[in-house]
Parts: sequence; structure tokens; C-alpha cells
Amino acid sequence: MGFRLAIGGISHETNTFCNPTPLADFHRLEGEAIVAANRGVRSYLGGMIDAAERVGATVVPTYDAGATPSGGAPAADFAEMVARLTGAIRAVLPVDAVCLALHGAGAAEGCDDIETVILEAVRAAVGPKIPIAATLDLHGNLRPEMLPPATALFGVHLYPHEDSYERGIEAVEFLARYLQGGVRPTMHLEPFPLLFSSATSDEEPVRSVNAYCQELERRPGVIDVTFFHGFSHTDVPDMGASVLAITDGDPDLARALAKDVARHVWARRGEFDIVRPGAEAAVREALAFVEASGGPVVLNDYSDNPGGGGPGDGTHLLRALLAANRPRTAFAFIYDPQVAAQAHAAGTGATIEVRMGGRTYPLHGDPVVGKAYVKALTDGRFVATTPMGRGRRVDLGRMARLVMGEVDVLVSSVRTQVLDPEVFLLHGIDVTRYDIVALKSANHFRAGFRDLAKRIMTADTPGWTTGNVRNLPYRRIGRPIWPLDPETRYERE
Repeated sequence: MGFRLAIGGISHETNTFCNPTPLADFHRLEGEAIVAANRGVRSYLGGMIDAAERVGATVVPTYDAGATPSGGAPAADFAEMVARLTGAIRAVLPVDAVCLALHGAGAAEGCDDIETVILEAVRAAVGPKIPIAATLDLHGNLRPEMLPPATALFGVHLYPHEDSYERGIEAVEFLARYLQGGVRPTMHLEPFPLLFSSATSDEEPVRSVNAYCQELERRPGVIDVTFFHGFSHTDVPDMGASVLAITDGDPDLARALAKDVARHVWARRGEFDIVRPGAEAAVREALAFVEASGGPVVLNDYSDNPGGGGPGDGTHLLRALLAANRPRTAFAFIYDPQVAAQAHAAGTGATIEVRMGGRTYPLHGDPVVGKAYVKALTDGRFVATTPMGRGRRVDLGRMARLVMGEVDVLVSSVRTQVLDPEVFLLHGIDVTRYDIVALKSANHFRAGFRDLAKRIMTADTPGWTTGNVRNLPYRRIGRPIWPLDPETRYERE
């Protein structure tokens, strides 16, 4: 069937412990620029675009904004983005359906839940009859208020989010069925008092929880069942885990399924309480493994993950690696535009005195001071090769490969997590020939490195994306909540 499909969105994972994210830090695309940036890319919007072509829909791109996780946007900046989105949608009316790429853990100054505000604003723009579907990150802190303005909400199931593209497809195919009268969705959201810093879907317990959700989705009348981990770094009253079930015209079934999965997760809550070693201990463990079994060991810095709001210039793990001074060690990457500029000014082959990292939060460590040899300089540009956004053009600004002792250190001019071994190759480093490959990311890196690593190990140092939720200074989250309050109960109605 042919129909006009408006696409767009505003997406931000908000770490309320970090500095605010101003409008200038958001990428903002309008009209056909959205299609150009996402066609052929494994993203939510890329999936929407490809699915629209399959079902014969005409894509009408509107406005898309997103930023690397950090603190909430100022109120005026958030209001401007909402006005831009709704204004762009009004400008292309009439449309038959709307599909949005949102997040689920977005907050702004004075607003604990930007997704509900966005959905309500879009609903007001298109009226009560136009279906609105949205994709969500599984780290969403979902609230019941999100459901009424939406027709259906589809969260990713995998972490790393290798199924973002598929969720975009699912949302558009759902809208096509809806417009044909083939489905009448009912949604039920089941929040429950579980707090954890998200666990990978590569391993237990999430792997089997997802398998159970997929089993339920195969039942007649079931459209979707998603376990949302919540985002433990958004200190808002409704932060925490939830399950969203969507059925075809059967609200009782949706409620029963959501509660069933919530009980299943709650019964296994102890498996989500993971304690990881600090930097020095993690490096010792990695070196011991290399001595016994060889490399590469991929060692990820969990608590300075820019993908969760970390500043990217934390030095705890880098300092431990420099102290160990093991040959065939590479670290990617420290966010420090000043050092990158210094290296570019000096040129390849120069030796420079650096004061690197440790510029944003004292919690993340002091700057690393010492001599560095400038091994390579690049423009930081490459095309993503992993399932996490394959095909996307990446620009990390001016970058440098510095050698400090025996350790190769990459320095970037853009704050983001490491997702792809391509950034190492860009600087002449083949990670398969290294013993220790350290990087800043909590989990998404697995999509690009799991098949290269002989083993993956994690360091959890002091930082604003720590996996140890007991170390975060919560002030506003709903209590009681497990594991902060060990006696917490989840009523099994």
C-alpha cells in the first residue's frame, strides 16, 4: 500500500550526574539530509527508510536531533528542538503515519521525561487519528504517561544494540499493518523496582530473558514484548527496569505477559548485581591471562564510557596501563582536543611533553603528564564496519597516535565511545597483533571486538558511568529499589 510516512526524532540518553548538554552539542538534521545520513546505515532511521521502500510508503523526513550522552539540555534548548520537530511535521501535513526515533532515558532542565513531552507534542501536531510509532533504546526509564500519545513503542532487545535497524523496520511494518486495519494494538507497561547498570545480552541472565520474550512473541495475538533495563545514571523518580508488552486488541494479555516477564527477571535479580575490578586489578588480570594464553585481551573502561555520559578523558585505566608498560598495548581513546592539536602542530616524529586528560571531573583522575612520541596523525574519519551503525560516516576530528613508553595511546578531538576496530587501523594498529587492547565503552564495543578478542575483561574505576550503582549519589530516584534497599519487594499480583 502507498502512504506518506513522516520520520524524525529527538534522542538523548541523559546522565544527570554530568554537565548539561547544550543545543550546540546536538547533531541536527532536517529534510532530505536525514535520508542522506541514514540510507544504507544500520540505524533506527536507516531501518525506517528501507522498510518504507519495501511497503511502498513515501518517506517524508522532518527533523532529527541527537547527542552523545551527558547531562540534560537546558530548558530553552529542549523546547527549541521540540518546536523544530513539530514545526517540520506540520509543514509536511497531511501524512498518514509518523515514525520517531527516540530514546527513553531523556531528561532536560525541568523535565524528567522528554519522551512523553515529544510524543504529546507530535500527537497535538497530527491530531488524534494519525498513528505514531516510535523506537526506543532498551535503557529507557519508561513511564506510563508515554503510552497514551503513542500507537506503539518498540524497544531494542540487544545490548550491544545490534538490532536498532531491525526495530526501525518493525515500527514501519507495524504502521503499514495498522493502516490496512490488520492490527489494533494495546500496550501494558510493567515497571518494577530493579536498579542495575545494564548487562550485556551476549551473556546470562539477559540472554535467556530475551529468549523468553521471543518465545512469548510467537504466541497468537502478541506483537512485541521487551525488557527495558532502565538507565541507572538518570536520577529521576521513575528510573528503573520495566517490561512493555503489545498485543493485538487484548489488554488483559498484554498485562499478563508484561507481569510474567517482570516476575521472571525479578526472580533472577541477584545475577544483575555485578562487581567489577578497579583499574590496577583489571590490568593485572589481563596481563596474567596474556602470559598464560596469549592475546588479544580487550579491556574496557566501564566507568568512563562516553556512551553513557562519561567525559572520555578519565585517566585511571590509562595510568595503570602506563605503569605496567607492557609491549603490544594499545589504548583508545582519550578525549583531549588540546593534546591532539599539540601533536598535529608538532608533526609526526616529534616528541612532545603532554598533560593529557583529567580535564572535566576530578572523580575521573588527574591528567597524565609525560613525554609522548607522535607516531601518526589523522583526520579521525572512517566508515563504521560493525553491526552498531555499519555504514555510518564517523568523524572524530583531529586524532593522534602517541607512544608513551611501550603503550600506544590514541587521542581524539570528539567525545564518544570506541565501537569499531577501524579507529585503530586508521592509525596503523592491527589489534589482532596486540596483547592488550584497552578502550572506553561499557558494552557496545562487543559488537566490533567480540570476534577479535581472546578474552574480554572489564575495569570499573571511579567515574560517572560506574557499573556499581551503590557508588552513585542518588537523590531523586523512587525508593525502595533493589539493590540499594535489599528488603525491597515486588508485588506479584
